[in-house]
Amino acid sequence: MHEELEGKHGVQSMEVGIGLLKAMADGGSAMMLKDIAAAAGMPPSKAHRYLVSLIRSGLVEQDPHSSRYALGPFALNLGLVALDRIDRIRLGLSAITHLRDEINETTALAVWSLNGPVVVRWERPHRPITVNVSTGTVRGLLTSAAGRVFSAWQPENQIAPLLEQEIKDGKAPPEIETLDAALALLANVRAQGVAIISGDYVIRGVEAAAAPVFNFKNELSLALVIIGVEGVIDMEPNGATINALKNAALALSKRLGWRPDTGIVDN
Repeated sequence: MHEELEGKHGVQSMEVGIGLLKAMADGGSAMMLKDIAAAAGMPPSKAHRYLVSLIRSGLVEQDPHSSRYALGPFALNLGLVALDRIDRIRLGLSAITHLRDEINETTALAVWSLNGPVVVRWERPHRPITVNVSTGTVRGLLTSAAGRVFSAWQPENQIAPLLEQEIKDGKAPPEIETLDAALALLANVRAQGVAIISGDYVIRGVEAAAAPVFNFKNELSLALVIIGVEGVIDMEPNGATINALKNAALALSKRLGWRPDTGIVDN
């Protein structure tokens, strides 16, 4: 009977210790004892006793010079193992489904391949007029919203040769004739935090937007895309549809371990 009750109620001391770890994780940097205790809602003397045990386990470490506490190597290892096991595609599919339900527009999930961005899945909106999306086809770097997102947030030395080749092959928008023009366009995408193609999409009457999704390494991992009919879908940069897209990408980034204090997403 005692074991059954203990299984239902858990171990209180462990929950207290986890509360301290959460407080430290939310703090974002090494913290003093009084700050950890305040964040966890307990007296410093009690917090100190738990921190001693957490240090012994490798979950916490203390700087001998500043006396500040930080998450230890074992805590970091646990986090990396958990993040490594996250199925980013599965989470991405869930994200575009929820986004579709919120905005009632076609949504899609794009990943980077060796040759460029590829849509791996799309969701049809709950309306009679829809835009169908082909999966498995490589999108243009400058003519697609997903392509602009992946081009904007990848290292310039890696993406520049691909951009130059696309321009040389005549596959870039008419107004993009040089690499400098392409880089200026991508700088604007980064500044807005989203790529919006309105009025000059590759398919007449179709508009699209895409937002970046980052992982715990602060690397671009996915792109969330919305596609709609010109004149029907709201493509205003500060409108409800674009804000919903950006919020969905931000939420997924956090789910994949990206920290909002890194300042990578400029939205």
